[in-house]
Amino acid sequence: MFGYSKGTIRAVAICLSALLASGMNAVYAKEAKRPSNILFIIMDDVGIDQMKAFGYGGLTPPAMPNIDKIAASGVRFRNNWSMPACSPSRAVFFEGRFPMRSNVFGALGPSDLANSMVSPFDITAPKLLKQRNYQSGLFGKFHLGLQGNSPYGLAMPRSLGWDYFWGWLDETGDPSSIDTTAGGVAKAGSYACGYVPGSANGGADQGACYAANGTCQAMSGAADAINPPGRACRDRGGIFDPGKSCQSPMPEYVDFSILNAHYVSPVVINREDGVVEQVPPTDIRARTYRGSSHIDAAIDWIKGRPKNQPWMASVSFATVHTPLQQPPIALVPEKSLNTNGINCADTSPDQAAPLNNQMIEALDAEVGRLMVETGLAKRKPDGSLDYNPKQTDTMIVLVDDNGSLGYTVKQPFDPTRSKGTAYQTGVWTGLLVAGPLVKQPDRDVKHMTNIADIYQLFGEIAGINVHKSVPWPIDSAAMLPYVTNPKQNSIRKWNYTQIDLNLQANGGLNGPCMMAASCSHIPVTKGVCEDNGGIWWGVGADPNQGTAGPQGLTHCCDVQVWLTDNGRASEVVQIQPQAAIGARNAHYKIVRNYTKDYDASTNACVDRQTEEFYKINEAAPIPKLDKEGDDLLANGVEGLTDIEKSNYNALKNRLAAIGKTDVKCPGDGNLDGVVDQKDLAEWEKFSKMNGGLSSWYDFNLDGLTNESDYQIIQANMGRRCKPEKASADSSK
Repeated sequence: MFGYSKGTIRAVAICLSALLASGMNAVYAKEAKRPSNILFIIMDDVGIDQMKAFGYGGLTPPAMPNIDKIAASGVRFRNNWSMPACSPSRAVFFEGRFPMRSNVFGALGPSDLANSMVSPFDITAPKLLKQRNYQSGLFGKFHLGLQGNSPYGLAMPRSLGWDYFWGWLDETGDPSSIDTTAGGVAKAGSYACGYVPGSANGGADQGACYAANGTCQAMSGAADAINPPGRACRDRGGIFDPGKSCQSPMPEYVDFSILNAHYVSPVVINREDGVVEQVPPTDIRARTYRGSSHIDAAIDWIKGRPKNQPWMASVSFATVHTPLQQPPIALVPEKSLNTNGINCADTSPDQAAPLNNQMIEALDAEVGRLMVETGLAKRKPDGSLDYNPKQTDTMIVLVDDNGSLGYTVKQPFDPTRSKGTAYQTGVWTGLLVAGPLVKQPDRDVKHMTNIADIYQLFGEIAGINVHKSVPWPIDSAAMLPYVTNPKQNSIRKWNYTQIDLNLQANGGLNGPCMMAASCSHIPVTKGVCEDNGGIWWGVGADPNQGTAGPQGLTHCCDVQVWLTDNGRASEVVQIQPQAAIGARNAHYKIVRNYTKDYDASTNACVDRQTEEFYKINEAAPIPKLDKEGDDLLANGVEGLTDIEKSNYNALKNRLAAIGKTDVKCPGDGNLDGVVDQKDLAEWEKFSKMNGGLSSWYDFNLDGLTNESDYQIIQANMGRRCKPEKASADSSK
């Protein structure tokens, strides 16, 4: 990380939360009667640029009639910020703390330590709601930790407070690569989308569809069918052997163990009794489209709650995270574009945009099914959603975790400054709240909110004063006043977002990934890099691609050094920042980027911090964004007007005040602010879990929980770590 030290960055959250707390208490209000239940719907990579409900969507917006109905029945938060990547955003809205506080800085990968995963000592949303006897279930994507370096392994969701979890604990936290063998029936690379298309697109119109139990059905279809037999077989969890007849036993090359992105995903279940079940890829539950299988599980769990038992169900989609694939035909609107000829490995907009739209449309269809089958809505004769929030006892909160991925971004948003960046296209996300507490539905809230505030909203819905209930500073502001009072003034006067590299053993980091001429450390593995159309330059790089060979390179700037040293200096690498911070007030925004950059004069890597300043707004359909060329600091501070200079200095002073607050607490692993015997006991427990590898008591970040960490606790025994009093009031 660049610029701030880890301790200083942690201090940002401490100061922020202290600054916000006074404003929170002032606006906290109790309701005489509160709804029992919370349905929290989390989208993945569906930025506000995709959403017609907010006035955007470009020339070809995806059809989202069910989500549009929620928007029209509730409150649209038009000025909401997320973090730039999925894991930090999910950590923030489930624990109310910004990344510098939890160390969940970026999308988690298999090399990241437990120190960059949500801590079991944190008061997560399900733990908070236990104060009001809520039962909590999480369905679908997790990505708050990865089992490779978590002492709790597959029991991670249970350790963070969820009573029940049904979802995916993938190696990288996201869908696997596409199986281009389509289940072993062809050589690798044959079928870019993971299924056998019709003959019009290089596949077959007849063949044998095998189920995992060995049964088989002959299938056939027209050459140009929108749902060719290979796709239909895949959608039912089978493997299609093109041009062949059914055999018994089935051919040995038919392989049900191969993972296939959104279609074959081993499921993990954390049950209420503590039992952890692993569902193998041969099970139909693991062979059902990711956009549907967790909906089935959520419906079953919600319908199984005892009467008068309050619950919170978090339904977490993996849509539209890469790799993009055609969703089941049953989930896309009638007369949709025939996408069987699209190459899922092609990231050009004309190939990616139709898949992106159809996956979002499939998500919307499943949101509608979830509401209908749990009794929150009905269907009108024309098939549209009949949703009357006042007739329910459930609040619905729907949010996206970060902005859209670059090559799926809708105009006029900026595909070069999208997911993974602190610019508007990367962090400005849609947020909807609907339910019986909403006063004057179908309205916009234009005041600033942050996804940290969702954590507080959960508590407010349950009647909990969150800042008094959590024993350490958190970064949330009140949201319920906006829901219940259409005239509520702005609570937040400024906002914050952050991305950085996660903590790895002995200072390691993800390898460089080249996508077009841009290089980033966000892709966590070679497979993830290649799934996004990139070329991997890290360990295991393919020398046939013209890279540095299997030993790999460390930084993106090393790629430029290598190119220069090998006579390819004309190939200019656009190096993406490794860390970024964004802060804004009502009209202006600062972006600070921290980059291990390339210096052409020395042909070497250098640390570089840059600061940019923009005027922004949320106008529809054309907002004012922080695009390249619009940096108000292009001519230096002296080029600013008096109003611009006043806002710039105010934001700089705000960040400077935060930077002065630096609270470190070596030896305190359980977040209670004191190093004591409890820490020794916890260290001993974790030193025996997972073979003494990574844990929240690995203070020296070597990937081990061992004697060295014990000595750090002993050296700091008795230390108390209390945040300094805030130097300013964020509500002013």
